[in-house]
Amino acid sequence: MKIEILTLFPEQCEAVLGYSILGRARALGLVEIHARNIRDYSADKHRRTDDAPFGGGLGMVMQCQPIADCFRAVCAEWGARPHFVYLSPQGKTLTQQRALALSRMDNLVLLCGHYEGVDERVLEALVDEEISIGDYVLTGGELPALVLSDCIARLLPGVLKADAAFMGESHWNGSLEQPHYTRPAVWEGRAVPDVLLNGNHALQEQWRQTQMLERTRQKRPDLLSSEEK
Repeated sequence: MKIEILTLFPEQCEAVLGYSILGRARALGLVEIHARNIRDYSADKHRRTDDAPFGGGLGMVMQCQPIADCFRAVCAEWGARPHFVYLSPQGKTLTQQRALALSRMDNLVLLCGHYEGVDERVLEALVDEEISIGDYVLTGGELPALVLSDCIARLLPGVLKADAAFMGESHWNGSLEQPHYTRPAVWEGRAVPDVLLNGNHALQEQWRQTQMLERTRQKRPDLLSSEEK
């Protein structure tokens, strides 16, 4: 899969993309993720990409032309039109299920807004969907684009050691993950549950399932069906 992040601040994205599991996945060629500078496509001699909004108001709005030309350049290079996502607080909230669906697409382009956002005509003409990472507002779309890239990339074949690494995680099947423990068996008077130390795998699996349901009831009851509650 290829993911192209359209941004005014590619250095901010590249500073994150080169590390940890995502960085290793890129190095191994399991996913291609790049940040492309929208300013490089500005028709303005000063590489300007924003202007004051019609009708007045605070802030600036990102212009149509640089964004459109940047996206169309990606389409021309790739020889196909990729799915185009705008990271926006007005979009549908990102879920694990949506990330899984996006991970099954061939290629993605992610648009990072800034200032007061982008000209509405870009959304109407080019963008396929808007995605939000939560009901709050950030200074730009770079952090949400990186969150979405990480969320998608780790679902791709080979990025994690096995599918089981994410299939048992929180939100995969509508519940939260069970508690985890490691050495030492007792820390500051707090002991690891005995069931995890007795070597009985059947009992341990039963404990995990019970804990997943109980933890979801405690922390996120909204994820459960009426029967499970």
